[in-house]
Amino acid sequence: MTANTVTLVEAVRLAALQEMRRDPTVWVLGEDVARGGLYGQYKDFLPEFGPERVVSTPISESTIMGAGLGAALVGTRPIIEMRIFDFVMCAMDELVNQIAKIRYMFGGQARPSVVVRMPHGIWRNSAAQHSQMLESWFVHLPGVIVVTPATPADAAGLLVTAIRSDDPVLFFDPKNLFPVTGEVASVIEPIPFGKARTVRQGTDLTLVSWSAIMPAVDQAAATLSEAGISVDLIDLRTLWPWDQEAVCASVEKTGRLLVVHEAVAAAGFGAEVVASVVETLGPARVKAARRLGAPRIPIPFSPPLEDAVKVTPAKIVAAARQVVSA
Repeated sequence: MTANTVTLVEAVRLAALQEMRRDPTVWVLGEDVARGGLYGQYKDFLPEFGPERVVSTPISESTIMGAGLGAALVGTRPIIEMRIFDFVMCAMDELVNQIAKIRYMFGGQARPSVVVRMPHGIWRNSAAQHSQMLESWFVHLPGVIVVTPATPADAAGLLVTAIRSDDPVLFFDPKNLFPVTGEVASVIEPIPFGKARTVRQGTDLTLVSWSAIMPAVDQAAATLSEAGISVDLIDLRTLWPWDQEAVCASVEKTGRLLVVHEAVAAAGFGAEVVASVVETLGPARVKAARRLGAPRIPIPFSPPLEDAVKVTPAKIVAAARQVVSA
């Protein structure tokens, strides 16, 4: 099978293109999708698939979300494009009270097979209403799958899985990584949910992360390795389901755990990972565990203040040294 080096945004474009060609029930709706999408993730879709399958909608997120659900219930597979994650707050009733619950409330007779794409994370100088990372909200929501890729290949493979899923999938595109390049197969195979990716293997510290912060975490792991600290680096790829087995196996080996995320530390998913690992392995086998995230403040517009809020490689290295020395 051949592979091409493409950007992450091109990888997800190719994945959606492949699935729309494979399955005529797959279609996309959202603001500006007929023009190719805000980031070019649907470029050239309209000429190939026409206005019935590439539907640019009015600026009404609740309408977009509700229309997607209704279309799924009559047998289609909509890709619901929210443009930027922060806009999903305008459609929370449809997402939280309808999409997430309808399959359960109808005893499995309803199939809300939707993919809700929500590009998230800090985007330079985009300020408090366009840079949020609230993935932990939706991990807490029964009935949905939460996907958080960090590489072009993972984003493509997980999007294929998401489109084929009968469960509703919340797909958090890491918009700050859209220009990042990597190899993607010409035929994109699905990547199963709940299976982490091991980035580095080591014996001194288990480092766990996901989504747009992964390059910074990998950079920190390289710095630690140069200093003689051997890191087991795990990219979760999906937060629900998440690969608890892989993380616990790693911590059994290293005895130490650091979970890093771009989102606010308070009530972030890192706390769930730490708690689950300690509960599973027991405190005697976990010598030290902590999480590292952003402070509980809105993302500033000012570049120096934004930099101060961000979780950086230097902050990750400092936190890792504390865990290793504990």
